[in-house]
Amino acid sequence: MEAQAGKTQACGTICLKYLLLLFNILFWLAGGAVLAVGVWTLVEKSDYISLLNSSLYSASAYILIAAGVIVIVTGIIGCCATLKEKKSLLIVYLCLLLCIFLLEVIAGVLAYITYQECFPFCYQLNEELRQNLKMTMQQKYKQPGEDSVTQAVDKLQQEFKCCGSHNYSDWLENAWIQSNEHLVPDSCCKTHIELCGRRDHPSNIYKVEGGCIMKLEEFILSQLYILGAVGIGIACLQLVGMMFTCCLYRNLEEDPL
Repeated sequence: MEAQAGKTQACGTICLKYLLLLFNILFWLAGGAVLAVGVWTLVEKSDYISLLNSSLYSASAYILIAAGVIVIVTGIIGCCATLKEKKSLLIVYLCLLLCIFLLEVIAGVLAYITYQECFPFCYQLNEELRQNLKMTMQQKYKQPGEDSVTQAVDKLQQEFKCCGSHNYSDWLENAWIQSNEHLVPDSCCKTHIELCGRRDHPSNIYKVEGGCIMKLEEFILSQLYILGAVGIGIACLQLVGMMFTCCLYRNLEEDPL
């Protein structure tokens, strides 16, 4: 009977090991995906996010990168603890999972509280960002020493298929536009060719209601939604992982030496 019980216990431990190992692989992949999204946002999109003159939005990319690194490191520790059956590593791993979970809960609560408190002022904040983008476009586009801004604006308008901060008429106040017989930059054109910006007919340029700032805000919100969805998914995975870790730790403790 004792031999049968020991065999059953060993089988239970092996099953828990494989379940926890599978969880860690999923956890590691989730961390890799989060890290990839953060790096992609920072490398591909930060040039025109910087046009807003605000660190509020670019911070989301750094949060994604930090979260991805932490999750990957935690997953590696979990794999090592599972394969080597080290109870000390399992305790470290469990503590890391618990800390990440608590941080996610705290961050979620703070984000909700902050949103509720700032709600009456959100329109004012958005309007300030809109004015910043409009001013950047009007004062720095095609100006000496502002090549990076010019490239970022052109990329923004071409990639998001928009023209101007609010609309195409914003460009009428730009000094370069006024002195070069253009109505809008060539990057506003649906077919981007040289001097195409001299004609502002709807068939020629993008006349998106809300302008580039609306498109940019939509992109940033999508990144925040990704952050929130991934956070919820990882939190659910963590609860399962903590349960498997506790069960494996208990089984290892009860196994005969």
